[in-house]
Amino acid sequence: MARFKQEPFDLVLTDQRMPDLSGLELLEAIRAASPETAVVIMTAYGTIETAVSAVKAGAADYLAKPLNLDELLHRIHQIQDPPPPPHREPRAARGPGRAPPRGGIIGESGAMQEVLSVVRRVAPSDATVLIRGESGTGKELIAKALHYASPRAARPLVKVNCAALAESLLETELFGHEKGAFTGAVAARKGRFELADGGSLFLDEIGDLPRICR
Repeated sequence: MARFKQEPFDLVLTDQRMPDLSGLELLEAIRAASPETAVVIMTAYGTIETAVSAVKAGAADYLAKPLNLDELLHRIHQIQDPPPPPHREPRAARGPGRAPPRGGIIGESGAMQEVLSVVRRVAPSDATVLIRGESGTGKELIAKALHYASPRAARPLVKVNCAALAESLLETELFGHEKGAFTGAVAARKGRFELADGGSLFLDEIGDLPRICR
């Protein structure tokens, strides 16, 4: 903070657990001194609750360790050079029932319009959807579009990076636990499925889960 008071910074990457103050406390101090500075919080002890608290407090992003450097750079580029808002044709031109799915998807090609057409058809249902594609092709954007085009749009969209979940913690992370359920369970904890109740659950990189879980 002493360094920050001497000169402004566009972006701050901070740990969450630190000796003198937490990342959330640092975020609060930075936001008070310079609201335009973007703050990214990184932690090895990530939970949905902490992530929600960070975003509500004004964090630009929240990343779980171990960090994927390519993903970190991608997030930084998104923060420093956000994409323009998608072009939206007038409602009269779209006609009734053709409101485009939300989620920041930009695309005018026939192939992309076909994908969005599938999203519109699938979103109203409660069916489980498998989204396949190479890395970087926008699977998460499609998941967001499905959520925001569905009747569940007002409820949470909970994202889980399955590749980052330790096998020993899978059950607790996904389904939660009650206080005293096992040694060290000092408090009840909601799992990702419960947190997504009424909304949507996006299991990213589900193919990386141990086979016994699939």
